[in-house]
Amino acid sequence: MFTTRPELAGTHGMVASTHWLASATGMAVLEDGGNAFDAAVAAGFVLQVAEPHLNGPAGQVPAIFATAAERRPRVLCGQGVAPAAATPEHFAELGLDLIPGSGLLSATVPGAWDAWLLLLRDYGTKPLEDILGYAISYAWQGVPVVPRMTETIETVSALFATHWPSSAELWLPGGLPPAPGSVHRNRALARTWQRLLTEAEPAGDREARIDAARGAWSRGFVAEAVDAFSRRAFRDDSGREHAGLLTGEDLANWSASYEDPLITDLGGWGLVKCGAWTQGPVLAQQLLMLREFADDLAYVDGVPTARTVHLAAECAKLAFADREAWYGDAEVPVGALLSPEYAAQRAALVGARASAELRPGSPGGLAPRLPAILERTRGLEGGAGALGEPTVSPSGQARGDTVHIDVVDAEGNMVSATPSGGWLQSSPTIPELGFCLDSRAQMFWLEQGLPNSLRPGRRPRITLSPSMALREGEPVLAFGTPGGDQQDQWQLCFWLAHVLGGLNLQESIDAPAWHTTAFPGSFYPRAWHPRELVVESRLGESTIDELGEREHRVLDAGPWALGRLSAVARDPATGILRAAANARGMQGYAVGR
Repeated sequence: MFTTRPELAGTHGMVASTHWLASATGMAVLEDGGNAFDAAVAAGFVLQVAEPHLNGPAGQVPAIFATAAERRPRVLCGQGVAPAAATPEHFAELGLDLIPGSGLLSATVPGAWDAWLLLLRDYGTKPLEDILGYAISYAWQGVPVVPRMTETIETVSALFATHWPSSAELWLPGGLPPAPGSVHRNRALARTWQRLLTEAEPAGDREARIDAARGAWSRGFVAEAVDAFSRRAFRDDSGREHAGLLTGEDLANWSASYEDPLITDLGGWGLVKCGAWTQGPVLAQQLLMLREFADDLAYVDGVPTARTVHLAAECAKLAFADREAWYGDAEVPVGALLSPEYAAQRAALVGARASAELRPGSPGGLAPRLPAILERTRGLEGGAGALGEPTVSPSGQARGDTVHIDVVDAEGNMVSATPSGGWLQSSPTIPELGFCLDSRAQMFWLEQGLPNSLRPGRRPRITLSPSMALREGEPVLAFGTPGGDQQDQWQLCFWLAHVLGGLNLQESIDAPAWHTTAFPGSFYPRAWHPRELVVESRLGESTIDELGEREHRVLDAGPWALGRLSAVARDPATGILRAAANARGMQGYAVGR
């Protein structure tokens, strides 16, 4: 099996992420005596500077973590809710049947700051000023611009220049996008972070200062600036100008929290995912269905067979149809959806040919309901061939823009986090803060009566989907990827390569990947493409031909195009730590010793 890099192994600590600066920062924290939580938080803030087209300070962060002392994993919920004024009636008055994918209307309460600080306070060991210092330094001194950041800014440059002048001032220095390899600074953001630290400094001990910094954000100058800026109107995806709905009171009334994860028994392995307010359970549903085809799944020389890819794609369609009918920040029949009986019932629908239908099931005998607008979005431009890097329209609408971090330390503390949102192209930059609001509310349906219908105070059903795995109840593996709707399909590719194919972490990440777009996208304009199957050409010509014969509409994305996975692992018996990261896009790196 060819690999781009070796799988790393050591005993001190491992960090893997989507950008080398974040991985190096996390490792620097571990070397300085910090634990996995300190390292993950420091890396998370650096990613906001190094990959601003993929995440930002006003974004969100769901994470799964386990401590060395208490091995049972927990979930960190850093997804903010819809503003109090975000009612279906308001959007109806504006003549909208979908929430725009850019601009101020689609902002939810920023979640990343409070979530990272909550995790640091409760499980880290370092002072906030030490942890945030890395990101402040990069924001002030500058970071090297990666090519995809330049391309993203080029795409939206006319929007910035014409309608979002504060974004043009920050991201179009001299009127042009920063060139790849040049140094870009965001000193307004550095000042914001430094002011948060300064206002928190008199509070007392480490925990008190962290809480004071949380308050300075949600009830202080950050909330005031967000409130004032949201009252202005800017152009969005609708082609019109709209003011935002987010207020300082919305920020003050929300805080990050912890909850129990969903743990699915897969026979020797336990898969740990966030709840159905994310798309996370679809990975468990796919794997439960595929257990019904155990004798038909195979890897040959590190490459899956055509039947393996076909079965995986068809199970994905069924799982994501269930996501559309059942998932949301509501009462979800998770127990029935993840039952072996239901998985067998769903797997029986898989045939020898690619299905062109969207077929949600009836868990517990309940009748499914899909959004009425889906027939209109079937086959729309905007969803076809979505790859692992951001897909951005000239109006700022973006899909699949995310980063990922995995950390494990010598004691066995482990974190898997998938920050996202607040992309530089989400909405206009708030000039005095140096960042913009997120656009995550675009994932709500305006049609009422659905699990993911818009409601004030509700979380949108997000695509962000970190993962952890257990062996005999012990956390042994943390992994994840950016990629919007594709996250839990590319993680399926990784899982099959590692667990079924017997490949190590790096080999599993490097193995050929695929995904289907034959279900509604989570991002505006919610396009979907029945029978479409996007593959890497390294699957092989004969495999691709056979998939075509099975009536998949195959799109060859090239040899190295799908996914930005990273992973860390720990063997509880030996204490050996391992890590790997994706070479696609030439940004992700794993480090450790």
